[in-house]
Amino acid sequence: MDRSAEFRRWKAQCLSKADLSRKGSVDEDVVELVQLLNGREQFFTTSSCAGRIILLDRGINGSEVQKQNCCWLLVTHKPCVKDDVIVALKKANGEAILKFEPLVLHVQCRQLQDAQILHSVAIDSGFRNSGITVGKRGKTMLAVRSTHGLEVPLTHKGKLMVTEEYINFLIKIANQKMEENKKRIERFYNCLQHALEKETISMISYPKEKIKEKNNSSYTHKKKRNPEKACGKYITEENNKELENDDHDDPGISVTIFPEDY
Repeated sequence: MDRSAEFRRWKAQCLSKADLSRKGSVDEDVVELVQLLNGREQFFTTSSCAGRIILLDRGINGSEVQKQNCCWLLVTHKPCVKDDVIVALKKANGEAILKFEPLVLHVQCRQLQDAQILHSVAIDSGFRNSGITVGKRGKTMLAVRSTHGLEVPLTHKGKLMVTEEYINFLIKIANQKMEENKKRIERFYNCLQHALEKETISMISYPKEKIKEKNNSSYTHKKKRNPEKACGKYITEENNKELENDDHDDPGISVTIFPEDY
């Protein structure tokens, strides 16, 4: 079976499976993004979370937080209010931790050049912790991530260790991060549309060999990215300044070969 046929088989199998997440469906804020990716022959999404504010209780032992071993006291994909957190904290009997987790999106790509395009869009949209992983069987995965998370302990052995005023302060920060996360998702969607349209025009206008050479050369050397040029009109001067303040270092590209069968 050739690589393209195998990719189509993987895609069909993945998209036909039931959603095993806690929610059981794609989060509202990434529905259009997921549909855009899955509607293209060179991509399909394997998992996604639009971003959330959660309150976890990791128990009396205080072991390292692991989602499968802790109690979820509160979870929301929308901005939350102090009263909801206070009520949820009354159920804690160990170490309760307030967290904000930004967008996480995993996309399998047909080939490395497709992943490079998506990686560039993710970086220019503010998801500076994104990376590409290549498996031994040829699976090329892109993880879209950013670093603007939040994690703060609130209780110890069930006892509240901070004031309600401080909790209110943390919730405001978490909600601000949630709003920024939503803006980045919208920016990512718009930039991706622009990049895919540009790629389609390039494929019509130029031979495949030239496109491949151009894609590979852009990742040969690190260089200062120009988000406005990469995303066209969708990056405003204000948004561009926000991205520059978020991370001054060029993240480059990370490709990892799995040590065992994948």
